[in-house]
Amino acid sequence: MGIIMILFTLLGGIALSTQSAINGTFSRKAGTIETTFLTFMTGSMFLAIVILFFGQGDIFAIFKVPVWQLSAVFLGVLFLLFNVFAVPRIGVIATSIAVIIGQLVIGVVIDHFGWFNSLVIPLDAQRWFALLFMIIALYFIYKGNKRSNEETYANIIH
Repeated sequence: MGIIMILFTLLGGIALSTQSAINGTFSRKAGTIETTFLTFMTGSMFLAIVILFFGQGDIFAIFKVPVWQLSAVFLGVLFLLFNVFAVPRIGVIATSIAVIIGQLVIGVVIDHFGWFNSLVIPLDAQRWFALLFMIIALYFIYKGNKRSNEETYANIIH
């Protein structure tokens, strides 16, 4: 089962980066907020159909959970909005690496303090170095993207 979950996660990552690239291009014509809205509206309609046929939970549980747990909905909207805004400006790979770094940083903090009933996993030197290397990778990727854009514009002008 673990291998299948890893494959699902890899496919999810592929889908996310592909969606980011398409949404970034689409947002140039439709607008960032409009693209984000269309994505969520379409996703909501799709999920409504999936829930109808395969749903096993209690959709009205939203009235039973602590209010702070509903923040996840808004965090998802912010994630997509920021993603749609960033991709046309810094590229898919720089956006994806920045997202991963953000996930790792907050993941390390959540693990370290045991927030949201997670395991407590102390922040150690290995984790610090891993985060540092990710930030260095983002720097080089961003610089490479910037250089490639400048070279592309220079070739167009000449």
